[in-house]
Amino acid sequence: MLMTQRKPVGVGEMLTEEFLSPMGLTQAQLAEAMGVPRKHVNELCNDRRTATAATALILARVLGNSPDFWLNVQRRTDLWNVLNTPKERERVERARPLPTAA
Repeated sequence: MLMTQRKPVGVGEMLTEEFLSPMGLTQAQLAEAMGVPRKHVNELCNDRRTATAATALILARVLGNSPDFWLNVQRRTDLWNVLNTPKERERVERARPLPTAA
């Protein structure tokens, strides 16, 4: 399992740098458009909340892109975190492939 050593861009950074800043939006304005509390958006922007399927659908609807875009950003971050956390990586490496049927 090879992945880059550089941490991928997370949902928070993507949301802030590629959407909020260029669009001139505040977290409060995004929260209102999403129909969620401002705290929800703040936690997303500060990587204290992950992008769930529901959040990805809402972000896609509000920002005009796809839910897969947001889920892929989250997936890359999740995989990187597991592979770069010694305890988690050890769990993965303990797993043994099953023999294939002949």
